[in-house]
Amino acid sequence: MRSRILKFNNAAILAAASVVGKEEYKGPLGEYFDLHDSTDKFGMNTWELAESEMQRLAFNTALSKLSICERSVEALFAGDLLNQCVSSSYGLLDFDIPYFGLYGACSTAIEGIILAAATVNAGYFELAAAVTSSHYCAAERQYRTPIEYGAQRSPTAQWTVTGAGAFMVGRKGEIKITEALPGIVIEKGISDASNMGAAMAPAAVNTILRYFKESEYPLEHFDMIVTGDLGKEGGDILCELLLSEGLDIRKIYRDCGVMIYDRERQDKHAGGSGCGCSATVLASYLCPLIKRRELQNILVVGTGAMMSPSSIQQGQAIPAVAHLVHLSAAEAKKED
Repeated sequence: MRSRILKFNNAAILAAASVVGKEEYKGPLGEYFDLHDSTDKFGMNTWELAESEMQRLAFNTALSKLSICERSVEALFAGDLLNQCVSSSYGLLDFDIPYFGLYGACSTAIEGIILAAATVNAGYFELAAAVTSSHYCAAERQYRTPIEYGAQRSPTAQWTVTGAGAFMVGRKGEIKITEALPGIVIEKGISDASNMGAAMAPAAVNTILRYFKESEYPLEHFDMIVTGDLGKEGGDILCELLLSEGLDIRKIYRDCGVMIYDRERQDKHAGGSGCGCSATVLASYLCPLIKRRELQNILVVGTGAMMSPSSIQQGQAIPAVAHLVHLSAAEAKKED
């Protein structure tokens, strides 16, 4: 059977930007984010509008890093957690750019990067953008209960990151998008919305195993394997399941949901989640490491729990998906 790995010769992340809230700024990666707001409101009257404003700010910041105007961007691939992806459609409303709305739950950042890379690599666009966001207060209101209720949270629960990330994808750049492997929807009977790590881990296992089965690269080729937001619970499950299949990634494994918060000092239980989790960590921390060639090759696996408020209320098991991208540092220019 033909390999499902997509190989790109002309796709790269040219610039990335991140915008976060107060809790994320207080975390271990606080100094790396481009913008933050100590109120989580970003000057808006509602949490939902605040999330839209984060997307606008992230996209504008990414544009400014390339010193270009919006007319240079030929397509926007954007999505979020809220019903009908309203944060994306309202946040990017003022930009006169063709818009593709996405819903990949917490995998949306990687899904958007894959689609932007595929269209740029094929020559359909010269420059495309992937944008996504999540907001703790907006997500809690939609999926569980408003935070004002003071409901108790399970130890396996994750904290939805208040943040937005934007990625400018073009043909040539210092952060190469070398490969991608789209995920397959996996459902293993987990119906506890407070344990999304357990629901998403099998999807990440499926994607990683498929990648190494079909890839020309051995595990040793990679400096780091990063999951989007399995958190502590899901990350442990992932490593155990892969180990049972003969693949030990523990020495190079990291999870964005664990990286973004200090779990002991900030009490975020199993760690971070949400579309903004992998988006902000990748944009602010990992991309600069690749650009400086401190990381040569990494795999980023965006994991998403594909649930809805109705499916949770009806007790349905949670399906999940995991999309993978291989990012590489461009070769250093040879001196004359």
